[in-house]
This record gives sequence, structure tokens and C-alpha cells, in this order.
Amino acid sequence: MPFSAMRFEPERTAVVVVDMQNGFCHPDGSLYAPPSADAIEPCGTLVERARDAGATVVFTRDVHPPEQFEDAHYYDEFDRWGEHVLEGSWEAEIVADLPADAADHVVEKHTYDAFQGTELDGWLSARGIDDLVFCGTLANVCVLHTAGSAGLRDYRPVLVEDAVGYIEEGHRDYALDHADWLFGEVVGLEDVGFE
Repeated sequence: MPFSAMRFEPERTAVVVVDMQNGFCHPDGSLYAPPSADAIEPCGTLVERARDAGATVVFTRDVHPPEQFEDAHYYDEFDRWGEHVLEGSWEAEIVADLPADAADHVVEKHTYDAFQGTELDGWLSARGIDDLVFCGTLANVCVLHTAGSAGLRDYRPVLVEDAVGYIEEGHRDYALDHADWLFGEVVGLEDVGFE
């Protein structure tokens, strides 16, 4: 994977913080994974760097109405993961150590992909944003699916390898390798800069 420095134009770039919520990042969360908690600090560093440069920051929140999958034919996250990040719950809130600012855009999503059934694509396009720098959790689930969806929409998806959470290290490695091979780029946190 490449480790060369990447420079981004702030006015054309958004840092996308995927699902850094209590349900995934807090020890009391139903889908807590320690590497997701470990990603809080590097995500915060990336967000502050973006804000200082004047780049856009987007937070995604995975939120599920309790009845979301009652009539599902096949796609049922509760069947796979159990009930999690229910609408209005503490689990669905962004972790306190990585708060969204009033200027940040927060996207509520109901699937792994933050573009599916949300305003995200139109919101980014209306602001002339072309490059998306991804951090957050889980590497091989919502980060990978949202970044892949971005690539299919002709954004430039860049995954920050040391700012993503995961359940098993092999999942993280798979997600980064797949993104780098198929639709995007991978970079280390220290190599992300803004012009």
C-alpha cells in the first residue's frame, strides 16, 4: 500500500467520519470493538487538521428504527448483528470524545452505505466536493461500503489506514487492500495534508 504524502485542496475535500458512535466505540456498546475505540484519537486528529484547513467534515450515524427490518425479505441487520444503534438511543449518539461541530454535516443512514437513501451525494455535489477522506468504523463494513459507493459516484475515495476501526485485524487488512486494488487509495494519517 502506498505511503506517499497526499495533499488535498480544502475547498474540494471532505473528511468523512463513519459511525464513530457509542454502540461501536464505547465499552458499553452492544457492538463494541476495542480497535474502534482506538480509532477515536486518530479520527480526531484528522478532523482537527481538516477544520484548521477549512475542509468540510461529514459525520455519518448508523441509526435504525426498531421496526426497520420487520418486513425484510433478505436484508436484516438485526438478524446478523442483533439490535443496535436504535433510533433515539444512547448507542446511536456520536462518541463524546469526537463531537461534531455545528459547521459539520451529519448524515443519518440506515444501511452500511451512507449514500443509500440519504442526501449525501447531492449535499457534496452542491458544494463542489470531489475528494473524500475516510476514517471511522468498521473498516470492512460501513467504511468499505460507503467508500466503494463514493468511488462508483466518481468521488475520489481515500481511506486513512490508521484511523479505521475493526473487529479483527484481518478484516481491516482486507478492506484496505480491496479499496486500494479496486476503487480508491490508502494513506497513513501522517501523510494526509491540506494545501
